[in-house]
Amino acid sequence: MKGYVHSLESFGSVDGPGVRYVIFMQGCHMRCQFCHNPDTWKMAEGQEYTADELLEKALRYKSYWGEKGGITVSGGEPLLQIDFLIEFFKKAKAKNVHTVLDTAGNPFTREEPFFGKFQELMEVTDLILLDIKEMEQEKHRVLTGVKNENILAMAKYLSEIGKPVWIRHVLVPERSDYDEDLKSLAAFLKTLTNVERVEVLPYHTMGTFKWEQLGIPYSLEGILPPSKERIENACKILEVESYKKES
Repeated sequence: MKGYVHSLESFGSVDGPGVRYVIFMQGCHMRCQFCHNPDTWKMAEGQEYTADELLEKALRYKSYWGEKGGITVSGGEPLLQIDFLIEFFKKAKAKNVHTVLDTAGNPFTREEPFFGKFQELMEVTDLILLDIKEMEQEKHRVLTGVKNENILAMAKYLSEIGKPVWIRHVLVPERSDYDEDLKSLAAFLKTLTNVERVEVLPYHTMGTFKWEQLGIPYSLEGILPPSKERIENACKILEVESYKKES
């Protein structure tokens, strides 16, 4: 079995605890207007690796990870390659590697065969970084191209099984920076028992050149990154500091 990999980062510091080896998988069904990697959208592109080949590359850096570091698999959307991910994480755990899955949750369903595979994956996954882009359904559809019922269902399931989660919210002016929706997200997070951290990620425009290169119209043209005040406002509503103290 081979996986399609978009790119690799040897010394990641923002994708889970400690120093991480970050693997960006190819393929995503969401079309987030703020995406800084639209070149990951298409499936079956990028570099092909077997699980053994990819793990061998990662383990070269193990001495730098310390006690908290490890491997993070991101995307794209890594759950679109769940069979490969299961095999890769099983081999990583056999080497006592801390495993993190960075996902937007869009492929999640309780229907088979996906759900059984997801349960198997959770057995070898230490931490989930779950992106919740927007709480209100129609705004979420405008922002990402899809609705979010199954994403919220995934969050609830992870709470049911007690899987540690860091929640991430990309703050985009005129798209996901509404006090009422931030309050809705804060209330939803309080229903979960497994949230160790909440992160507000300010929208940025550093990936817009990729949209130009790919010939894709950029829907957020003219929208600037959020102000310091709006970032602080979101952090306050989502009670970011309280999760830091608890984790």
